[in-house]
Amino acid sequence: MKYNSTVLLSVCIILSTSCNQEKLYPDALSTEEALESFRLHEGFEIELFAAEPYVKDPVELVFDENGNAYVVEMPDYPYKPEEGEAAGRIKMLIDTDHDGRIDDSVVFADKLSEATSVLPWKDGLLVTSAPDILYLKDTDGDHQADSKEVLFTGFFENNSEAQITNLRYSVDNWIYAANHGQAGEVSFSRNPDAPKLSMRGGDFRFRLDRGEFELASGPGQFGHTIDDWGHRFITQNTIHIRHAVIPIRYLDRHAHLSTSTAAFNISDHDLRMYQETPAPYWRAERTRRRQKQYDEQGLDRVEYAEDHFTGASGGTIYTGDAFPEAYYGNIFTGDVAGNLIHRDVLTPMDDSPTFVAQRHASEADKEFLSSVDPWFRPVNFTVGPDGYLYVIDMYRQHIETPLSIPEDLKEDMDFLNGSDMGRIYRIKPVNAESKSKIIPKLKEMETQKLAELLSHPNQWWRLQAQRLLVERQDLGVVSKIETVFQQHQDPRVRLHALYVLEGLNSLKPEHVEKAMHDSHPGVREHSLILAERFPQMLPQIVQCLKDSASRVAFQASLSLGNFENDEIVPALAGVVREKGADPWFKTAVLSSAAGASFDLMRTVSEEASFFQQTEAWKLDFVEDISYSIGSKNDEQEVAAYLSLLAEKQKEVQEAGISGLVKGLKKNDEEGIQKIIENIEANAEMEPKAAIEKLNAYYHKSI
Repeated sequence: MKYNSTVLLSVCIILSTSCNQEKLYPDALSTEEALESFRLHEGFEIELFAAEPYVKDPVELVFDENGNAYVVEMPDYPYKPEEGEAAGRIKMLIDTDHDGRIDDSVVFADKLSEATSVLPWKDGLLVTSAPDILYLKDTDGDHQADSKEVLFTGFFENNSEAQITNLRYSVDNWIYAANHGQAGEVSFSRNPDAPKLSMRGGDFRFRLDRGEFELASGPGQFGHTIDDWGHRFITQNTIHIRHAVIPIRYLDRHAHLSTSTAAFNISDHDLRMYQETPAPYWRAERTRRRQKQYDEQGLDRVEYAEDHFTGASGGTIYTGDAFPEAYYGNIFTGDVAGNLIHRDVLTPMDDSPTFVAQRHASEADKEFLSSVDPWFRPVNFTVGPDGYLYVIDMYRQHIETPLSIPEDLKEDMDFLNGSDMGRIYRIKPVNAESKSKIIPKLKEMETQKLAELLSHPNQWWRLQAQRLLVERQDLGVVSKIETVFQQHQDPRVRLHALYVLEGLNSLKPEHVEKAMHDSHPGVREHSLILAERFPQMLPQIVQCLKDSASRVAFQASLSLGNFENDEIVPALAGVVREKGADPWFKTAVLSSAAGASFDLMRTVSEEASFFQQTEAWKLDFVEDISYSIGSKNDEQEVAAYLSLLAEKQKEVQEAGISGLVKGLKKNDEEGIQKIIENIEANAEMEPKAAIEKLNAYYHKSI
């Protein structure tokens, strides 16, 4: 029983409102009261870092290379501002007396329309502000931006909860952003001749040092984080943690792939969460109405008003050096409707390239942090240079968009109540030695010193150092970076060094080959991505298909598809036989032209025992490769494939015809469409008869 009388009484007292009053929604708490409202995991404490009047409506916090804290404020939310009336701001937060608490701020940029995230880059800040990604700089040292460049434009801009956001710098030197899969035609001002990029369901990534931009797998909403090894995880409202398993560049290699699925819900505990706030009146009433409708319609459907993720936001991997070691790599996710912070422990799967996200045993029936204050809105997080976890609390009475709430229930709701407030907290271990007074000064640091920071235990320092090294392009550091890459004991450091070499255009095949034999699978995984640039390394890539680490073998399966060589089809056929039961390996094979070919199917079939047992995954594979062959509709290939299919068991033929027909529907040849109509109209038709009908058509055509 979650809401016992003690908790309810506590809520009534803390919220300074009476249970007997008719007031539907409680008032805000002071910062002191808000701190008292938290129920935090044992061993940790939470303290205030910043609050109104220095910060209002915060949605993002970053620390630049000198430790300056920049916060993005979104006061217009949930409404779209009128043209020229935008009130969005970026502030630099200042701790004048160095006591660890903000006591001043400077507006770095204002009048921004729906700015949601920032990222330091070359003495300035990159800013997502749909439909744009901006580059703002302070050129005269007054902490106010006086230079503005629209780098990219054309992103979706009609829903503030689902726009371009969450800029993240990854170890591979790409900058990634979540786009919630929204449409858009994106152009790049520094390369106006480049074709516009159709977003068509993807997230976004770009490199300003190379002038490159392209789709990234997703879609992520508000919450986007990347681990030490470049694996991306995204947050999307009810689905609080998904892994972007396959980079979209592989799925786009040919237009005949049967699936476009790139991301996967890796939670083993689905939607259940443990909140300590009762559902607000509007949600409880809306749920009651919806459930009544479902029941009247006889639908087997349950509408939840509480205790289930509906506003998951800001998933962030902890990569600092202040928490106990067991917390490194955990993902912290807020739920703005549940007023809580949820923690997931990530475990890589042994036989698949993805992960499982689990509750820690100590949080089986509670959350890492929960509040009895319904105004607590943990929209985002960041890990600071001090290694502590910073919680960005937008602090609003209502966080939901008005669009999804019935008109009569909105009469008592002020969606801007709290737009003059906002809090940022810092979570750290109890009795931890204070590290908040450490002030990074990386901007002034010599390049050689920056190279040493690649070995810092806190990822914040490592990534800042890597970014600055790439920005500076000082080739005098290459020798030192090579030494770090070859000798450092920490594989994370070796990977940073490898990509610094890449960013300095100093990557050589021997670097990649050495990385292929690294003791850590994360380094080996990236060596394969980089090996795609060196065709002479194809034999080594093939060898990596046998790697004991599933993510390395998986990446080898993807990388092989970038080559054209007689070795490719036999190698990919081996992947199908040994690992095809895993859907991600299957898609990795099918994502390449060679892997989706008749030759691949023929080679797989050459092992007589393969189809002796027609397990479901084999039939799925047959249907999917048949779809690709049908979609391409190369007459000679289809004819050869039909001849091969005619020799197989009935189950294989059924799967083959099913996939082939689906693929062939993508072309508009009148003759073939009539045959398909005939096959589909005759439900009793044996697959052998369908093969014969198609065979007659194609052998007549060629």
